[in-house]
Amino acid sequence: MTVIVYRYNSICEPGYIDAFRALGLTVVECRQDRELRDATLERKMTALAELIAVHRPLFVFSINYFPFISMVCDRFHAIYTSVSVDCPVFEIYDVTIRNACNRVFLFDRAQYLSIRDENPAGIFHLSLGADVDRIEAAIGPFAEFENNETYDRDVAFVGSLYNEKDAWAGLTMAPDRRARMEELLDEQQPIPGLDLLEKKLTDADVTAFRGADPAFRPSERSVRDISRCFTVDHYLSDHLTSRDRVDLLNTLSSHLDAGQVHLFTQSETGELNGVVCHGGVNSTTEMPLIFRRSRINLNPTMRAIRTGLPQRIWDVLGSGGFLLSNAQAEIPEQLQIGRHLDVYEDPAELVEKVRYWLSHEDERKEVARAGYHEVREKHLILHRVAEMIGRMTDTGSKKE
Repeated sequence: MTVIVYRYNSICEPGYIDAFRALGLTVVECRQDRELRDATLERKMTALAELIAVHRPLFVFSINYFPFISMVCDRFHAIYTSVSVDCPVFEIYDVTIRNACNRVFLFDRAQYLSIRDENPAGIFHLSLGADVDRIEAAIGPFAEFENNETYDRDVAFVGSLYNEKDAWAGLTMAPDRRARMEELLDEQQPIPGLDLLEKKLTDADVTAFRGADPAFRPSERSVRDISRCFTVDHYLSDHLTSRDRVDLLNTLSSHLDAGQVHLFTQSETGELNGVVCHGGVNSTTEMPLIFRRSRINLNPTMRAIRTGLPQRIWDVLGSGGFLLSNAQAEIPEQLQIGRHLDVYEDPAELVEKVRYWLSHEDERKEVARAGYHEVREKHLILHRVAEMIGRMTDTGSKKE
C-alpha cells in the first residue's frame, strides 16, 4: 500500500515518513521544496493529481492542512490526511475542511473543538509525539549519556522570542485604539490563555485591525467569519507570547547567578538582561543535544496553543532532557507532573522551581530518565501514526 507525502521541508516530515515505512507502507514524495519550489498553484495541483492517478494511494499526507490538497483529493476520491504541528493553523477554517476526503488531526483540543462540527467524520484530536530514533541517531543513545553525564548549562530555552513575528507591534493605529489594546494586553498578560481578550475585544477593535493591515486574513473562503479569531490568535497572541518570553527570561535571570540562563534563538535579544544569548541552532543535530545537556529546559508555550502540548515538550523528553513547562490543560492526560516533567503557573513559581530542581540533582535526573522512557514506550511518532491510521479506518469510532 502506498502513501503520497506532500513535502514542503517541514522538519517534522522525516519522522512521519519513517513511521509510515515502519508500518509497511510505501512512500511516494511530492516535493514542493524541490521540483515544485517555484511552481504555480495550478502546477502543484496537477503534479499531485498525476501521482494520485498513477499510485492510487491509501491516502495523501501532509504536515499541516493545505486546502488545495483537499481540493485535489476530493476531485480524485482520495483520502487526505494531515497532522497539525502548528497552532493556530488558519487554513483549517477554509471551506474545503468540509470535504468528505479529509482526515485532519489537530493536537490542540481547543482548536479541534473550534472546527470539529464542520466535518464530524473527518476532524480528530490527536497529540503529537517524539522522533526518538532520529534524535539518538544524531546525538547518541540516552543510555550512553547516563553513563557519562555532562552538562553544559543550568537553564536553557531554545525558541523564538516572537518579536520578529509580532505583527501587532508594527501596525499603525489611532493612538486611542492602540492605548486601549495595550490596556487589554496588560490585563491579560498575568492570566493564562486568551479568554479575557476574547471577551473584551469589540467589533470596532477587530475593524481597526482589519483596516491597519493590508495582509489581514480575508474570510471570504472561510466556514465562518474568522476576523475575531485572526485578531486574537495572530496579532494579540503573538504579541503576548513575545512579552511572556522576554519577561520570563528576565525574571529568571534576575533571581539566578550570572551565566545560568541561556537562550538559543534567531530573535532580537536587546530587551533581555543577564541572559546568555546564543544564535539559532540546527533542529536536528544541535537542538536535541542542548536539551539533553541542560539541567533544566524551559517550555513557555505560545498563547495560541490553548490546551495542547507543543512539539518542544516531546522533543525535550525524547532527548532525555529535564523539562519545566508552563501548565497546559492536556499535560496531565499524557504525562505525570512531578514524575515525567514539572510545570509552573507563573514567573514566581518558575523561579522557585528552577531553584528547587537545580539543588536536587538526583531527583531531577530521575524525572528526566522517567520522562524519556515514558515517551519512548508510549509517545513516539510511530505510536501516533498507528493510532491515526486505526482511527481513519475505524468507522465505528469518532474523534476523542
